[in-house]
Amino acid sequence: MSAIATGPYAPTRGLLSTLNSRGHRLALNVFMLVVVAHWAEHITQAYQIWVLGWPRPQARGALGTPFPWLVTSEWLHYGYAIVMLIGLFLLRPGFAGRAKAWWTVALVIQFWHHIEHLLLLIQAQIHQPFFGQAVPASILQLAFPRVELHLFYNSIVFIPMIIAVYFHMRPNDGELAHAQCGCAPAARAGELTAADR
Repeated sequence: MSAIATGPYAPTRGLLSTLNSRGHRLALNVFMLVVVAHWAEHITQAYQIWVLGWPRPQARGALGTPFPWLVTSEWLHYGYAIVMLIGLFLLRPGFAGRAKAWWTVALVIQFWHHIEHLLLLIQAQIHQPFFGQAVPASILQLAFPRVELHLFYNSIVFIPMIIAVYFHMRPNDGELAHAQCGCAPAARAGELTAADR
């Protein structure tokens, strides 16, 4: 019996096993939808500042404009950073080869992004900015404005994720042999096209 035949259809135990076998495609799609929606918020905020010329305090993104507390809540920002970190960690075992390498790059970058948000959350909770600043600031925020920095962070996490998903959907023979899920069309069909070999 081949790894593909047993992979997505094998009996699984536990949430982690299910997420990385028969549930990987659905979990990955839901996770990517959340990531794209969040990234779109950062792009909208940047558009409001750089194109529309809005003052930074009024540039809150699509959801932050009607709900300003969304932008000012460090708990919400930290919560999203944790959700990203957990999602990247939980879905990582479902990847193989090049896809897993790129997914790991995103995970490492997100870990640092999470540390930056943790610093912001701590400062907000103790009402004491660090680094001699007047307001809470992360480490790299000492050199870069917050809007641009977090747009950058979300971009450099998102780009390796997209590369990982691309390779995950187009595995080579070795990667396909190690596939635990049926995400790739080749895994579902049981064959690769000549271009993907």
